[in-house]
Amino acid sequence: MEDARIISLLFKRDDAAIAALDDRYGALCRHLAGNLLSDPRDVEECVNDAWLAVWDRIPPERPDPLSAYLCRIVKNLAIARYHRNTAHKRNTAYDVSLDDLAECFPSSFSVEDEALARALSRRINHFLADLSAEDRLLFVRRFWFGDSPKDLAKLLGVRPHTVSVRLSRLRGKLRTFLEKEGIFS
Repeated sequence: MEDARIISLLFKRDDAAIAALDDRYGALCRHLAGNLLSDPRDVEECVNDAWLAVWDRIPPERPDPLSAYLCRIVKNLAIARYHRNTAHKRNTAYDVSLDDLAECFPSSFSVEDEALARALSRRINHFLADLSAEDRLLFVRRFWFGDSPKDLAKLLGVRPHTVSVRLSRLRGKLRTFLEKEGIFS
């Protein structure tokens, strides 16, 4: 079912919208949550919470594209669940993924500062637009979806070491780009 039809069903408060969401985006949302959460029950609960959040937010919102809207909700829910589950643990795979990017952002970066966050988002999107399709895929799959270098190596048909080197170079390029943009000094 097309996104416009799903949104239309949500506006009509038709329960079939949830089934349509799950049919169209369930696998994507479970993959995203599964990269952050190790327990399949947590993954399923996260996805179900995302369906509830969509039900509560549409209407009045009319997201376009729906897939990005859903991924953002799922990722936020999965991160919240992840933090609850690992409050006393560190160095899990997701922490390593985020720590890889930490050097690219200034220590004074505040998530609460909406204007800075939007400007940073625009600059990162500009950075991504200038990458090759394969480098963009690597970057997004690693740092947004949380795919491991091993999984990315399988996807691209290369060795995990090759992926790690490319990711390291991409982080360096991002850091240089952000320095030129005045975000990082």
